[in-house]
Amino acid sequence: MEYGLIGYPLKHSFSKKIHNLIGNLNYEIFELRENELQEFIEEKKFKGINVTIPYKEELIKYLDYIDNLSKDIRAINTIKNINGMLYGFNTDILGFNILLKRFNIEIKNKNILILGTGGTSKTVFYAVKNKANLVLKVSRISRNTDSIISYNDIYKYNNDIHMIINTTPNGMYPHIYDESLIDLEKFNKLTTIIDVIYNPLRTKLIRKAIELKKTAINGLYMLIAQAIYANEIFNSNTIDINFNNLNLIKKIDRIYNYYLSNLENIVLIGMPSCGKTTISKLIAKKYNLNFVDIDVEIENKIGIKISDFIENFGEPKFRKIEKELVADISKLTNSVIATGGGVVLNKENIDNLKINGKIYYIEKELTKLVPTVDRPLTKDFNSLKTQYEKRVKLYKEYCDIKINGNSDFHSIADKIYTLHQNSNT
Repeated sequence: MEYGLIGYPLKHSFSKKIHNLIGNLNYEIFELRENELQEFIEEKKFKGINVTIPYKEELIKYLDYIDNLSKDIRAINTIKNINGMLYGFNTDILGFNILLKRFNIEIKNKNILILGTGGTSKTVFYAVKNKANLVLKVSRISRNTDSIISYNDIYKYNNDIHMIINTTPNGMYPHIYDESLIDLEKFNKLTTIIDVIYNPLRTKLIRKAIELKKTAINGLYMLIAQAIYANEIFNSNTIDINFNNLNLIKKIDRIYNYYLSNLENIVLIGMPSCGKTTISKLIAKKYNLNFVDIDVEIENKIGIKISDFIENFGEPKFRKIEKELVADISKLTNSVIATGGGVVLNKENIDNLKINGKIYYIEKELTKLVPTVDRPLTKDFNSLKTQYEKRVKLYKEYCDIKINGNSDFHSIADKIYTLHQNSNT
């Protein structure tokens, strides 16, 4: 392996794709268990590696040199092999600082709660400690220090905390449905949530913050920034890198915007016969994205047509299966997802689809919708009207963007894709 990422587990990682986008096509993902770590490092069969959970602190003892930032933080995430000598750096701190700058997050005089006490927590603590008014780290293990408290004690500060930063793996893929570690509603002065997790794009913590209308930022920008900075280290003939280079910052923005736009799912909702499936297929084919039709996935699972299933077993049983399939499909990225017309009847479906997706409502007037015999809930105009009146408010409430569905499908497909690209820049 010339370049790559080591850690465990790594199934959630986007690092290979990001480094490939940067231009490093020799970058690999290499899961290492703890008993394999020492041999891998001592063999030194690499030019440069990134380090993630849980080895950011553990690896320091194997290095010949670490930069001053890493010494202060006591955690590294980048190692360069120079003629058999191992040099350690921390580009996470650079990535986190530029995330704060990119999203205009003010630290000065704020009271901050950092969830976790590992290597990333140390990096974040170092970044904010001299500007913030109060910084507390939260640990599962009770510790008697001024800056580390237990989860049992966090709500003692519910009238003081302005910002919460999650540095734990709670909610990280594939455990995206884990319960949040903290109840955001109990913090009366809270304005900002940063979750360094980037897969999924929106953890439960992030989605709750959005629901509460707080500033909510995930870790994708930080990940891309630290990767670009690490790549600069890998490719340089010196260890003295100018990380304030304006071209580097522009490169971070460009790759972030491109990657997010292509990573985030396009989810279409709307009434039956509004064109969701046809439009989704057009977008997927034209722009080389995965296509998923939730109704087709349901029929594949149940082995019969949805109309027959509802007639034989009832709508509630169908909705239960739909909910299970939506939960699974929501883990996908880089996909166009056509939903069934009634997916909005359960808000949990929408919450799940927003984990990695942006929701577009194909809006059509009732008079322009067509009843279809193979859909028992909308097989004639009266039943179609009943379902429309039940759902239309939910479509409008749950969507991120409304799309006029009266144009031709090709135009609508192009419009959605363009909006999707532009909405992330």
